[in-house]
Amino acid sequence: MIDGLHKAFESRVRLGIMAVLCANDWVDHGTLKELLQVTDGNLASHLAGLLDIKYVQVRKRFVGSRPNTSYKATAAGAKAFRAHIDAFERLLNKDLRR
Repeated sequence: MIDGLHKAFESRVRLGIMAVLCANDWVDHGTLKELLQVTDGNLASHLAGLLDIKYVQVRKRFVGSRPNTSYKATAAGAKAFRAHIDAFERLLNKDLRR
């Protein structure tokens, strides 16, 4: 019953990251940190894990004279996240009364 759940999304922080990135285009580090209410280090470690499996991509640039780091879900990441959510929905809708 839980085969469709993806281990990469077991953490609430990773669930939050992917939910935000799948609903938006590029999201900067500060916005993610504020939305998810996590520390820089906690966010960075979860993003690193998602970057390693290529579910998130990073863009580093300057906005004016300030550095800006933004993230976006990759097509593979969005697909895996949707499959994870779909598996949850199937589990929630499973009627065991037969």
